[in-house]
Amino acid sequence: MTKNTIYALSTVFGKSGVAVIRISGNSVLSVISKITNIDINTIKPRYAYFTDIINPNTKEILDKSLVLYFKAPCSFTGEDILEIQTHGSKAVLNSVLNILSSIEDVRLAEPGEFSKRAFYNNKMDLTEAEGLADLIDAETSEQQKYAIRQLSGNLKNLYSSWREDLVKTLSYLEAFIDFPEEDIPEDLYNDILNTIFKVKENITLHLKDNSVNERLKNGFQIVIAGATNAGKSSLINTLAKRNAVIVSDIAGTTRDAIDINLDIKGYPVVITDTAGIRETDNPIEKQGIEIAKEKIETADIIINIYDVTNSSHDDTLEVSKTIYVANKIDKLTKEELNKIPSNHLKISAKQNIGVDSLVDKIIDIIKDNFANSSNYLITRERYRLALEECLEHLNTFSLDKEIELSAEDIRLACRSIGKITGHVEIDEILNNIFGSFCIGK
Repeated sequence: MTKNTIYALSTVFGKSGVAVIRISGNSVLSVISKITNIDINTIKPRYAYFTDIINPNTKEILDKSLVLYFKAPCSFTGEDILEIQTHGSKAVLNSVLNILSSIEDVRLAEPGEFSKRAFYNNKMDLTEAEGLADLIDAETSEQQKYAIRQLSGNLKNLYSSWREDLVKTLSYLEAFIDFPEEDIPEDLYNDILNTIFKVKENITLHLKDNSVNERLKNGFQIVIAGATNAGKSSLINTLAKRNAVIVSDIAGTTRDAIDINLDIKGYPVVITDTAGIRETDNPIEKQGIEIAKEKIETADIIINIYDVTNSSHDDTLEVSKTIYVANKIDKLTKEELNKIPSNHLKISAKQNIGVDSLVDKIIDIIKDNFANSSNYLITRERYRLALEECLEHLNTFSLDKEIELSAEDIRLACRSIGKITGHVEIDEILNNIFGSFCIGK
């Protein structure tokens, strides 16, 4: 990794009350001495200085700013860091950034380079770095919640605990490779088998219990299906609280699947308005109906809506993920309302009657079928692939094989988990072996 000092604007470029510029690297104190009047011999870490930002060439004052110095290793990157809080005008930002670019051994940071340096300096592992990226990208409260957990190290601690158990097992096997004539003691033999069994079981459960991860990142797929003029588009607009799709009394108005991204009580959802399913000779509408059927097949939740005044519902849809919705109840008498099946939600999409109950039902299905009670989500496909690879190596492990081959299975399993966190260290095995020696040996 390059030792250049790097800088970057950490806030959005444009007009704002305050903007933040970060500088990290070995030349931070030199930068402070060049662009401020602060005495670097007496500067206090984590202390806010209100000072002039100066052009070192012309001595012109560029801005009056707050400056904070973070001394290595007690900083985000593990290096010396300078944080400049300037006024957020384009003129100020351009002038300060231009001055920084002109200083020797100081360059503009590459994308993600601050976090990369934090990783290399053991301030975070790869799961925490990716949790930080997820937090920055979070658009709903549930996405924020899981990103914070990952940034706080929940996945790191989980995967590291499994890896530590495997490293400890590997250290035992490595120790016996040099003494092939000696048998592994029975208690250690059982301990090794129990450890491998527990790790395999935990990984298997973790892989099985993670259908929610991609949905939480990309949105739960909800399809609104039903006959023409059932009120699908009206319901979409009511849920979106805006005119997201065209509403018309003309049958066949919606001829394609239209996706609307929404935040429903903290959960990201993608609600799809589909073409009304009916018999038609129109080739374009037919294609829209086929798309609707495909969307229904892959949906997490189906809202099967029907007009209670002139149509019936489709009983062929999968019950476990289908919400039956009787629409246009504002046009019914009390007696007619009582005839609607009790398990059907009664709403008026246009009048916004009963829609809150529908939203509650959607959240209940998400929580019952997809929510993860363990708080540990596999948030990246590479995590899943690495864990599946680890499990393969553990499944081939056996103490009935040559001990060198058994050790290789565990070594490869350790390496697979290490791919997730970014830590693949042979020194850990040596530390486990020699760490059990008595003092003086």
